[in-house]
Amino acid sequence: MSKKIKAFELDILRKSFAGVKDYVIVQPLVVDAGTDYEFRKNLRAKNIKAQVVKNTFARKILGENGIAVENVWSGPTLLCWGGASVKELSNTVDEQIKAARKDPKLPEKYKVKTAIADCQAVDIELAKKMPTREEAIGEVLSALLSAGSDLAGCLVGPGSQLASILKTIEDKSPEVTGETAPAEPATAG
Repeated sequence: MSKKIKAFELDILRKSFAGVKDYVIVQPLVVDAGTDYEFRKNLRAKNIKAQVVKNTFARKILGENGIAVENVWSGPTLLCWGGASVKELSNTVDEQIKAARKDPKLPEKYKVKTAIADCQAVDIELAKKMPTREEAIGEVLSALLSAGSDLAGCLVGPGSQLASILKTIEDKSPEVTGETAPAEPATAG
């Protein structure tokens, strides 16, 4: 391959992967054209892209983007990226890998090498459980608001208890309010 062609391919990959921080790296094992078409079509329906890349090019481009992944650059490599979050990406790719292997007696068609979440290599099972951006923001807000509501409860609680005690005392003793107690009827004896 000439240097111009390599440079051209690297430029195309740089443009394709610019700003992408979440990937699932898959190894296609025994894939026929029909299975590959269905796999990619189902990924496209979820706004996920997939591209087979040369290992040396992928290592170089991902390294330029700050992603250092080792021990995945053997055999064919299929990079999957896109979707709203690494959780959605990982779950969708995993579902499609399981769907591609319709008969459990047949050999696996795809194998997940690793997932990359925010430029860090993680296990695919962890990536499938990672919170989305909205979920993470919700958890932080929940933690902040629950502490504030607990503090407000601690400040208001004793005052409301004191008010309740005073109200109870007021209801039980008419002398406090200035009222006189009704006289008891005399009994004839």
